[in-house]
Amino acid sequence: MIFLLTSDTDVIKQLLADTRSPNTKRAYEKDLKDFFKFIVGCLPDLNLVLEFLRLNQAHAVALVLKYKAHLINDKKLSEATVNRRLSAIKSLATMGRKLQVCSYTLEDVKGEKVESYRDTTGIPSSEYARVISQIDRTTLKGKRDYAILRLLWDNALRRGEICSLNIGDFNAQAKTLKILGKGKGTQKTIIDLSFKTTEAITDWLIACGGATKLKAPLFTVLAYNGNGSRLSGEAIRRLIDELSKTAGISKRMSPHRVRHSSITTVLDKNNGNYRKTQRFSRHVKPDTVMKYDDNRQQYQKEMTDILADLI
Repeated sequence: MIFLLTSDTDVIKQLLADTRSPNTKRAYEKDLKDFFKFIVGCLPDLNLVLEFLRLNQAHAVALVLKYKAHLINDKKLSEATVNRRLSAIKSLATMGRKLQVCSYTLEDVKGEKVESYRDTTGIPSSEYARVISQIDRTTLKGKRDYAILRLLWDNALRRGEICSLNIGDFNAQAKTLKILGKGKGTQKTIIDLSFKTTEAITDWLIACGGATKLKAPLFTVLAYNGNGSRLSGEAIRRLIDELSKTAGISKRMSPHRVRHSSITTVLDKNNGNYRKTQRFSRHVKPDTVMKYDDNRQQYQKEMTDILADLI
């Protein structure tokens, strides 16, 4: 039997299904709606999408360039936002080519130049110690929260990596944890845990009575509404925010800011060893680690002060 694509091919649906990240899915869906509302005045449906994908190269590029000009000149959007919107349209055309309902590319539509900058500054270990000391470890919630905060600091885990953990991913005897790292698909990575983190997770599992439920979430909701369900990333964000404010931390804190703090501290403690820090942080590109070191070292101010002292 030969399976053929028909005129009812839903390219947007296929594009979203082929996209693993929930955040990217939401962004693509929103951005494509905005694009079609601009070019035809209504939300995209199956036929409108196919009509756009079956345009000739020149017509398609002209429409996208017109939309790009609208984003820059009329809506005054930032370069990064413009590039994200264009990325959604280019991905749609790419999926259309894969499904053989589109014959053009949008490579001639160039994105805006963006100067890459990330604020990777965090807080020192002494301040994070104040944050973690706010937790009442005699309570069930306190045991859970303490284990989460230890993972955020000791292993610089992302909140999504913590949320996806199951009880079976934790090996107390080996002091290891299997995590679903960023961009790793369904392939899990084994990381080593400190004694303190191993003890904290073990204490939580004993207290909540979930040590034998291997496929159950490692960290769960404890409130009456939703009790026992998997803890969300937003819940972890609120936890860090509230504890940090209570501890008197002036910098606005989040799980990723804790990760920044851990990585910067690791760079400090190993004298800027990129290789060790990259292994710890699990960044794919060494350049990313260099951004942490640039913020940590503040080379620009150092050079400026040297020049100022010469005259």
